[in-house]
Amino acid sequence: MHFDLIDLKLFLHVCEAGNITGGASRSHLSLASASARIRGLESALGITMLERGRRGVTPTAAGKALAQHARLILQQVERLQADLTEYAQGFKGQIRLLCNTSALSEYLPERLAEYLARYPNIDINLEEHPSLRILHAVRHGTADIGIISNAVDASDLQTLPFCADPLTLIMPASHPLAEHDTLRFSQTLQYEFVGLGVNSAMSIYLEEQALHLGHRIKTRVRAESFDGVMRMVIRGAGLGVVPRAAVERFQQAGRLKSLPLSDSWADRELLLCAPDFDALPEYAKALVRHLSEKTAFPGTSMSSPDN
Repeated sequence: MHFDLIDLKLFLHVCEAGNITGGASRSHLSLASASARIRGLESALGITMLERGRRGVTPTAAGKALAQHARLILQQVERLQADLTEYAQGFKGQIRLLCNTSALSEYLPERLAEYLARYPNIDINLEEHPSLRILHAVRHGTADIGIISNAVDASDLQTLPFCADPLTLIMPASHPLAEHDTLRFSQTLQYEFVGLGVNSAMSIYLEEQALHLGHRIKTRVRAESFDGVMRMVIRGAGLGVVPRAAVERFQQAGRLKSLPLSDSWADRELLLCAPDFDALPEYAKALVRHLSEKTAFPGTSMSSPDN
């Protein structure tokens, strides 16, 4: 089956005019060319689309169905052309930004709001994923910018520091581990935990660390946010692992015992990444500049696989 937009426009014009001559005129085609196109359309579809008579043509049932779909297709094409014109003229743009749980919850809301207020015609498609999936998406061009943990290998991409994101173990003050000043993750795995959703990037990350130690996390209940985790931990539901930034902003933090995890993977940093920051559209470069201006690593420079 093969036909193009000219065929669809011509068919609609013929139906509106009631004859091929009028349709050809509205489509700026010769009568011979229009007739050949209509015959080719019917041949390609294997169905008669027009009933020919002395007074002109009328669409068959199949022709009416084709006309209905043709209108919808042509309307969508017009919208597409209008949207792309706005993009081409710099009036509109969209950025696909992928990040992990910490960035989504703790660091991005205010920063992205500031950027969107400054650039009202730019939209951001923001999604949460584990760092390894973010790397795959950025490498294959299905994401413009990623925010990843420095625990993964991004040496083939350009990276820029975003912020420090150390993870903290939290517990009720009465918990048996509360007497310690610092702990390794392996020392906690005999106890039960409050976790985030099973598909959250943080849950996947912590489960991977436990599996490296030959254990599974004993998750009693899952919460929808870091706040939810901390509220359950306060009331004795189990241990939790959350970013230090989440504890610092939590209004009831005084009721928690928080300890740093001494594992190297817990003392992590978050990085902006892209194949080539300079190749991004100007509005995406502006987002990178905006996010990196607010980085917790002043004086650092962009890393690249070429330097």
